[in-house]
Amino acid sequence: MQSQYLETALAAARAAETVVRRYWQQNVEIEIKEDATPVTVADVETEKAIKAVILDAFPDHGFYGEETGKTRPEAEFTWLVDPIDGTKSFVREYPFFSTQIALMQGDEIILGVSSAPVFGEYAYAEKGGGAFFKDRAARVSQIDTLADATLSVGNLATLAKQPVGWAGLATLVAEVNRTRGYGDFYHYHLLARGAIDLIVESDVNVLDIAALSVIVQEAGGVFTDLEGNGVGLDTTTVCAAATPELHQIARKRLGY
Repeated sequence: MQSQYLETALAAARAAETVVRRYWQQNVEIEIKEDATPVTVADVETEKAIKAVILDAFPDHGFYGEETGKTRPEAEFTWLVDPIDGTKSFVREYPFFSTQIALMQGDEIILGVSSAPVFGEYAYAEKGGGAFFKDRAARVSQIDTLADATLSVGNLATLAKQPVGWAGLATLVAEVNRTRGYGDFYHYHLLARGAIDLIVESDVNVLDIAALSVIVQEAGGVFTDLEGNGVGLDTTTVCAAATPELHQIARKRLGY
């Protein structure tokens, strides 16, 4: 049975989809933010739609959005939202973007919804309730050796500047069964449903991965930063794996 928190998150994702589809392939105007990332009216309006649904249901909760910032930092519960994770994809009109909605209680992320409406899939999970991909139970693979594993890599700029880590990644690439570069929400969905087995990224924001971390873990996987710490507000690196064995091997190869 879904909690009121999860029901609200799913309703917010549906509200986001309505806005996203209205602006999809409409040649929206792009602005560049101070951090050199793009933003559009679609990002801002999508976040406002999400925020309205969530705060109508839980007016005492905090909210941390990619576009509208933070409210009620003292609240026990805080919603973490990236309305369009993958704005560059959105404006270039290919469907590798998603809406990410997570709920944090204190320092722990307890719920996640990842919705990619144009791509045509979604996943969600709540701590202790399992993970679901298109409303069906999701489970990671049981692969625990590099020789059988599929590795997907995302953003790697920081890792590429670290000689040990970059050399370690090369050994992973050389030994796994295959390597892909799916990126963004997509490889985490694949990991959670058992279609790939290992992910390495070194340049992420917590709003990009908070929801996905819950989904992967509730599907039976391991999801930490490269140092082995759980995902938190300051997380910028990721090592996610189907099994503890693969996770340990990957981190050791990367020098952690």
